[in-house]
Amino acid sequence: MTKEALSRRNALAGAATVGIGLPLLAACGDGSSDAASDSSAEGSGSPSAGASASGTTLGAAADIPVGGGTIFPDAKVVVTQPAEGEFKGFSAICTHQGCPVGSVEDGEIICPCHGSKFSIEDGSPQEGPATKALGEVGVSVKGGQISLA
Repeated sequence: MTKEALSRRNALAGAATVGIGLPLLAACGDGSSDAASDSSAEGSGSPSAGASASGTTLGAAADIPVGGGTIFPDAKVVVTQPAEGEFKGFSAICTHQGCPVGSVEDGEIICPCHGSKFSIEDGSPQEGPATKALGEVGVSVKGGQISLA
């Protein structure tokens, strides 16, 4: 074989390896390929970069159950009421791999992707695989309405 044939063969083999390898690496990623656009990825306790602006009304305070919470997917926020009249806001994006949380049940915020559970009181992880708390999001109550602070 000629040097040219070997070089071409090596180039094609390398291209094939890259073509197969990159998608596999992407599939094994942690879901935080762009940390600037998703600051809630594991390792950061800050709220999602997609959270809505301050002053945005989310809904009625009366709709947030005591001992539970409500997810506002458009704002990427979950609002909980751990005790009567005490409202807390957290990022609705799981710190494990960036999935949106799916429900609030039995005093926990639950991510359906891998089963992580977070406290409605402080957003701390109660069950893994997540190891970081949900980022806190400021909320306020005025005139019976919950708004982003």
